[in-house]
Amino acid sequence: MVSVETSLKEAMTSIEGSVGVALVDYTSGMALGTMGGSKDLDLTVAAAGNTDVVRAKLRTMEMLGIDDGIEDVLITLDTQYHLIRLIKGRGGNGLFLYMVLDKGRANLAMARHQLRRIEADLEL
Repeated sequence: MVSVETSLKEAMTSIEGSVGVALVDYTSGMALGTMGGSKDLDLTVAAAGNTDVVRAKLRTMEMLGIDDGIEDVLITLDTQYHLIRLIKGRGGNGLFLYMVLDKGRANLAMARHQLRRIEADLEL
């Protein structure tokens, strides 16, 4: 088990093309930890905005009667991937990892695999 700060640092250093990463509480919209970002990518603003994405998808699934869990949500932009991975188990209910990747440098399949591994080791 590793701390939030260590997990975010690992995501930034081990996932090729990482631009920024955050651990987000989607019940409040607050970022519990961030690493990376830039003047053009305010991770606290992105955390709050992506909270709405997660809530909307959960509401839609409920209205459709889909009794399943969300593994991750992928938003593909012209130059970036935005990956939202919901935390499962061990007190992670209501939390997600949010990662922004440079599309030209990232391997999306590997990024998803590594983020899944980081989530499994995260101590909350």
